[in-house]
Amino acid sequence: MGIWLTAVGKTGIMKKGRQIMEKELSVSPVARLLQGMLIGTGAVLPGVSGGVLMVIFGLYQPLMAILAHPVRGLRDGLRQLLPVLLGIVLGFLGIARLLGFLLHSYPEPSVCLFVGMIAGMLPSLFKEAGERGRSFSAWIALTAAFGITLTLLLIFRVIQVTIIPGFLWYVFCGFCLALSVIVPGLSFSTLLMPLGLYTPFIEGIGRLDMTVLLPGGLGAALTMALLARGVAWLLEWRYAMVFHGVIGVVMAATLVIIPFDSFVRGWMSSAVNLACAAAGAATAWGMERLNKPAP
Repeated sequence: MGIWLTAVGKTGIMKKGRQIMEKELSVSPVARLLQGMLIGTGAVLPGVSGGVLMVIFGLYQPLMAILAHPVRGLRDGLRQLLPVLLGIVLGFLGIARLLGFLLHSYPEPSVCLFVGMIAGMLPSLFKEAGERGRSFSAWIALTAAFGITLTLLLIFRVIQVTIIPGFLWYVFCGFCLALSVIVPGLSFSTLLMPLGLYTPFIEGIGRLDMTVLLPGGLGAALTMALLARGVAWLLEWRYAMVFHGVIGVVMAATLVIIPFDSFVRGWMSSAVNLACAAAGAATAWGMERLNKPAP
């Protein structure tokens, strides 16, 4: 499911975007709606990247073409992408309510389930990262991203930084959400869980809380508008470094959220957590198998 971008100037990216859109979106609106629902569900599920699912369904390049040049892109492609966008919203809001309930009622087993899902997606992400080779600089990017992310998160934990969710933090949550769409393979949950922001953000979305939705939407919109072209350029010219850096961030953030203390609390707690982690890994593996791109 390799990602290749041909954004060589404004004319090039829009022409390629229209060509791909005509080819990949020449399916029924119902099929596009279902694809959007799967992408929206994947965007909110820990360990699953909405960007990766967009690549699988052939929607990543058309969307990036629109984001790179929104006025012209919306004029040419909004009608074809509208069912997809509607499906993303429906899938995102639908799964958010369920996840909010699980994280509130069963925090440790839920986190272990999500850790398993993240771990189950890592082989696929690692394979994707190596599609254009693995240079020495790519390994440096992975190591540096892992070390920097782990150090920062451990510092936050040691000095017991308590983040109280508010307007600016929800703007940051929207930034992470949009980044997980722009950068395939990056799940925004891996950025928010160690900071304690994932649960309140997801619960707020599930309740349709405007104090969460408005700043989150603002952060997502600003990120899409400001970073889409830059990320497209990085993926074209520094593909391996970007993807290996994403892997480093994912690995470090996942390591920090594992509830190690729950595994020594008793055999029952350990068994439940291990079963949830195994179920998460199996789910991620199954989703990867079912969503193989068509030849």
